[in-house]
Amino acid sequence: IVSNLVGYDSLVTDIQHVLDTLVMKELEVQTKSGRWFLLGMRPYRTLENVIEGAVITFVDITRTKKAETIRHLATVVADANDAITVQDLAGQILAWNPAAARIYGWTEAEAMQMNVRDRIPAALRLEEVDVLTRLSQAEVLAPYETKRLTKDGRVLTVQLTATALTADDGDVYAIATTERIVNDN
Repeated sequence: IVSNLVGYDSLVTDIQHVLDTLVMKELEVQTKSGRWFLLGMRPYRTLENVIEGAVITFVDITRTKKAETIRHLATVVADANDAITVQDLAGQILAWNPAAARIYGWTEAEAMQMNVRDRIPAALRLEEVDVLTRLSQAEVLAPYETKRLTKDGRVLTVQLTATALTADDGDVYAIATTERIVNDN
């Protein structure tokens, strides 16, 4: 049996163990292309209750692993003084730290229902969509000054640092931002 799994080379040994012990085995494995799977191995029983081999299943858990990574990132930045957000490539907010709630006024629950465009003044939306497009192509951008809206309608000038979050295969799956108030208009 040949596989393209990273760091996992005991498939045959594990299958033999499942057949010897009749105890199923599950583990998370990653492919060389960066996808994650839940690998399951179970003994195969015939209708006559005879073990005739093993059943091997692969369940794609890539999205779950990416979400887990984003949650870990959010946990790490929970105590930061700057607003830190994560949004997917469509602009849906995926993470919103306590500083973002304090600075902008939206709770985390409210922010998770928003799109990043909801926080950009109308006059800047086309310009900011261009920035999102460049980031989605993994372009590295220098920090820049821009404007963001607060829940109560104020416009803040912020220093924004945006980072494309990429999978192991280099594909961008989300954008993380760090936003620091420059002035409060």
